[in-house]
Amino acid sequence: MPEMLTIEVIYALPTKQHLVTLRLPPGSTVQQAVDASGLLQKFPEIDLKTNKIGVFAKLSKPDAVLHDHDRVEIYRPLIADPKEVRKQRAAAGKVMKKGAGDGE
Repeated sequence: MPEMLTIEVIYALPTKQHLVTLRLPPGSTVQQAVDASGLLQKFPEIDLKTNKIGVFAKLSKPDAVLHDHDRVEIYRPLIADPKEVRKQRAAAGKVMKKGAGDGE
């Protein structure tokens, strides 16, 4: 087991992502990484009671123990429910294209 873990904490906005690389002791949790990142102070709109967090795109609990080279992600709330948007498009008669840039 390494003496210190290398952890990345990321928060993505629509136009820019903010990535902080940390060195934490083994046994550190997701919550400790988020706190140590300084992102909560930099972005006061983040509320971990409503914003979900994950490790490598899998939802995680704040007390989950991290492993070396994990990437902790702070997710923004969705503006619109993707399922609802698809239903609205279908109701309006619009066809969704598969893949972008298929040259059609």
